[in-house]
Amino acid sequence: MKNFSWDLFNALPVVGIIRNLPTADMIRIATCYADAGMTTIEITLNTPGALETITVLNAELGERLNIGAGTVCSLEELDLALNAGAGFIVTPVINEAVIRKCVENKISIFPGAYTPSEIYHAWSLGAEMIKVFPATRLGVEYIKDVLAPLNKIKLMPTGGVSLENCEEYFKAGASGVGMGSNLFPKEMILAKDWIKLEAHFKDYVDLVKKMKGLV
Repeated sequence: MKNFSWDLFNALPVVGIIRNLPTADMIRIATCYADAGMTTIEITLNTPGALETITVLNAELGERLNIGAGTVCSLEELDLALNAGAGFIVTPVINEAVIRKCVENKISIFPGAYTPSEIYHAWSLGAEMIKVFPATRLGVEYIKDVLAPLNKIKLMPTGGVSLENCEEYFKAGASGVGMGSNLFPKEMILAKDWIKLEAHFKDYVDLVKKMKGLV
């Protein structure tokens, strides 16, 4: 297992969330992802073969990408993810036992929270960044409003974030964003058009770097 690299993440603060694809396709996708300049990818555990995928991606791309496990909801799932080599953990909910174990073992964890109280609670347990989920129901202004009193907390809105609106989330103060289907278009993946997919990823890289002043 390679520990989560904040340097890699901060170079391109986007977590790409990928699910329900065969391991072979995920390797090709992740290679395009890294080649385009993306740095952090999350494999959801409710994907068939997710643990194998995490292990294989670590072997193939572990020096170039942060490779983590998402949809981790229990200690059992946490152990499976860590044994597979996940370098960071993402949850859709607050499970105190999962957060505490990650903090104790110096594993980066980004738990999902919705309300200001949930966000603060997850952060107070030691989480380094909080996934605000589902962000699509809350909107950009919500991130700005929450960060007014809770400005020390890193927020990562997830759900409904796209090329069209991610700039607004960063302007609102988000430390990163989580992207799923908007970042991994089904039509390109089903067609196995890896050249077009890499160009698609590069559009995100160029936009995010420009808006974050990383170029």
